[in-house]
Amino acid sequence: MPLKNLTSCLLAAAISAAVFTTGCAEHRRYYDPYYHDYHPVVGEGVYYQQWETETHRQHVELGHRSRDEQKEYWDWRRQHPDNH
Repeated sequence: MPLKNLTSCLLAAAISAAVFTTGCAEHRRYYDPYYHDYHPVVGEGVYYQQWETETHRQHVELGHRSRDEQKEYWDWRRQHPDNH
């Protein structure tokens, strides 16, 4: 009987962890240090992909780009405000 209880507790913990960590992704934000504001990660990917396409860059995560490229992106992003 104790093994069954342990298994149930482990299963409940795994499901709870999945639910709680999934919700966190929606609240993450990118900080724009040049214009001192935040952009939600959820919607920012579309703009970032558009910038990479328009400027003929290969995909690299924004945080892994050089400071100069990040500045170029945020300058470009300022010219393309959210549509909602």
